[in-house]
This record gives sequence, C-alpha cells and structure tokens, in this order.
Amino acid sequence: MTGTDLTGLSASALRDRIANRTLTARAAVQSSLDAVKVSRGGADGLNYLLWSDSSEALAEADRADAAMDSQPPVGALAGVPVMVKDNIATLGLPTSCGSRIMEGYVSPFEATAVRRLREAGAIVIGKTNMDEFAMGSSTEYSAYGPTLNPVDPTRVPGGSSGGSAAAVAAGAVRIALGSETGGSVRQPAAYCGITGVKPTYGRVSRYGLVAFASSLDHIGVFGRTVDDAALGLEVIAGADPLDATCDPRAVPLYREGATERLDGMVIGRPAEYFPESLNQRVAERCERALDRLRSLGAEVRDVSLPHTPLAIPVYYIIAPAEASSNLARFDGVRYGLRVEGDGLREMYEDTRSRGFGPEVIRRILLGTYVLSAGYYDAYYRKAQAVRALIADDFRSVFESGVHALFTPTTPTPAFAVGEAADVYELYLNDIFTATANLAGVPALSLPIGRVNGLPVGGQIIASHFDEATMFAIAYALETALGEEAHR
Repeated sequence: MTGTDLTGLSASALRDRIANRTLTARAAVQSSLDAVKVSRGGADGLNYLLWSDSSEALAEADRADAAMDSQPPVGALAGVPVMVKDNIATLGLPTSCGSRIMEGYVSPFEATAVRRLREAGAIVIGKTNMDEFAMGSSTEYSAYGPTLNPVDPTRVPGGSSGGSAAAVAAGAVRIALGSETGGSVRQPAAYCGITGVKPTYGRVSRYGLVAFASSLDHIGVFGRTVDDAALGLEVIAGADPLDATCDPRAVPLYREGATERLDGMVIGRPAEYFPESLNQRVAERCERALDRLRSLGAEVRDVSLPHTPLAIPVYYIIAPAEASSNLARFDGVRYGLRVEGDGLREMYEDTRSRGFGPEVIRRILLGTYVLSAGYYDAYYRKAQAVRALIADDFRSVFESGVHALFTPTTPTPAFAVGEAADVYELYLNDIFTATANLAGVPALSLPIGRVNGLPVGGQIIASHFDEATMFAIAYALETALGEEAHR
C-alpha cells in the first residue's frame, strides 16, 4: 500500500488495518516518513519537522508488528505515527522549544501525554517546529526558521503550534500534539484547515510540558478530522499524580457521543465575537455553519460575554508575568546554551542575550515590569481580577441553559509570511481564543469553509469538563457541512 493510499485513512481506520494485519506498522511509519520528504520538497520546504530519528521509528514499528503478531491487546493507537510539539518532553529526541538556548537538550524523562501515546501503541516519529517557547501566533519566531502553511506556502500556518498543525494538514500524520496558552492549537488548526482541541484546564497532565504561563498552559491535540482529535484526547487525558493541577475525574469516551442530530441543544452566539470589523466572508462562513446547526435541531441563541474586549490586555499581562518567572531557569548553568563571561552575572547576561530571541526577550521584560514593586497591584493584580470576570461571563451563560457557544476561531484567514510586521497586530490574532485559556474552559476549532482558497475555522466552546458536548456538536457540524467545510 502506498503513502498516497494511507493519507485518506483516519487514525482509527489506520489502527484497525494494522491490528487486523492488512497493513504493518512499519508500512504506516514509512508512509509518514515519505510524506515528510515530499513536504520538504527542497532544502527547507514547509519546515514543520525539527527533530526525528527515522531508524528508531522504524525499529519501534517492527517491535509493534512483532508484538501484534503474538496477539496481545491492541492499543487505541497501535502502530499509528504521531508527532509532538518541541516543547513537550520526549526521551531520545531533543526538546528545544524552538530556541537556541535549549539547543541540544534531550530530556531525561518523558511527558505524561507522550507516555500515554506510547502506551496506546502510537509511534512518535518526530518533534515539530514552533514559535520560540510558544510565544507567537505564526511560527515565524522559531530559532530554526518559519514553518509554512501546506494549503498555501506563502502563508503562515499560525502559531505557536504551527509545526504540528502543518504536519497534520500536509498528511504526514493524522494526530499531533500541540500546546496552548492563548490559542496556539485552535488558531493554527483554523489556518491549516484541520481540527484542533484545547481541553479543560486540568483535563490533560502538563507534566513534561515546558512551562510558558503555568495557569494558562494546556496540552492539546490536532487531528485531520474531529474523530482523530477526539481519539487523541481520549488517549492522553486523565488524572496524573505527577501534576497537582490535573483533575481526577473520569474521561468520557468522546467518540461514542458522535451524533448527526442536535435536538434540544442550545448553542450561544456571543455578540462580542461577531463585531462589525469581522472579515465579512469569515462571518458568512460562520453564519452558514450556524444555519447547519439549526437544521440539525439546535436552538441558536444570542448571548453576551461582556468582558471579552478585555481579554487581550489581560492575557498580555498575565502570560508575560508568569513567563518571566518560568524562564528564569534558563541561565546556562545546568543545561542548554552557555556563553562564558567575566563572572556569573555576565555569563547570565550573555547566555540569555544570545540564546533568547527578540519576542521572548520582549515578553520577559514586560512580565518583569508588571511584577515589579509599585506596578504589581496596578497591573498584575488588576488583570487577575478581570480574568475572574471573564470566567464569570462564561459561567453565567452556561448556567442560563446554553450548552455550548459557537464563534469564529480567528478574525481572518491565514496572513502572508512576513505580513504581520506590527507585533501588536499579531497579538490581536488571539482575540477569539485567549478567553478560553483565561477561563479554563474547553474549546475546539474545525473547518467550516474557505475564503479565497484559505481555510476558515469555527470554534465551539463548552463548559468546564464538558468536552463530550463540544465533540458531539463538532461531529454533527462536520457531517452536516461535508465537503462545504473545505471550499
């Protein structure tokens, strides 16, 4: 079976073929590795893959084939190739966070999410490119060069998890892990025309995720389809004693909730996510999706989340503040880049100046400022108070009888590489996604159409730990849109 034949299979279909031995895990892994070579298409190509070990991946596939021949229980992702964002710790492959300051670092332990992928039988074939330390919305801020969008290589794939999104969109893998602090899974999923899921804060262990802003960070999942993403989240979610913030409640089987009808479901349409400034054709695709939801039996109700306009200023106070604390550990003393200087202070300064890129430095300085004496109450404490109001907005809407919200994922389709010269314009790309991180609620982006050939994403937001409802709506909408979701 050729790589072209395999690209049309879902993750579960690929697993089933491997399990019933009509396909080997080695053939599946080789197909993914071949797809990577095609995607590179030259010296750099799409540049979504940073680190891989093809010989080890094939050897792991051979071990999986041998194990399945002896007929043990088959894991949920048996033999399925996956990729992992480069800020999620793996054994054997570097974890550089897209930064020179971490160049060459190989973790001595593995993230819980990656361990659970392996326990389910998945084969990690590589680490994906990203904005340095997950600080960016375009994957142009990687120390290893930008990633390009497989739909249109003149466009960005979004960020900061653009490498994982591009790998899935290019057909190299069906499932990839990303991370989110303000929309870094959903936004690139929208730009690349695939599904991206941010679970509830605490649903997936953050153990092994290199911290950016600890109260906002999530590990999320990309899938070619809603079913792929649901399967990936089922595998990695659940309690973990290694992460004190990880919730102990049981994880539903999201895929069992797939439905084609939404009778009795109330879906909110938040006014603040449909401003007059919203790209008209993006708005049209969203309204078409809402019409499909109505046709499936759902009631669409106008609602308000009044503190939404404050999300970006709140996010860009809290996230840099926590980043300035978390990134203090990268000092050249214990691991990573070390630039010798005249004394300890100069070594610190030279190492960080050479190792961190300009966007990371900008956010560290901003975060240090808002936490400094005389400014903590004026900025950080006030931002936390407004964050609570944003969370209360969601709570009030869901307590009013609304089961989920539908919004655009991004204000526009993917922009051109190098177009966002103004960093503040780039920050505004998170306007519809950062609220879910601030409130800790689950959210998902799936394709709902295209504008000038570029994908448009629709966002479904649910109440805390109600990913099951979110997936049920996503399954139904994906089915109802059919091929319209990709044109």
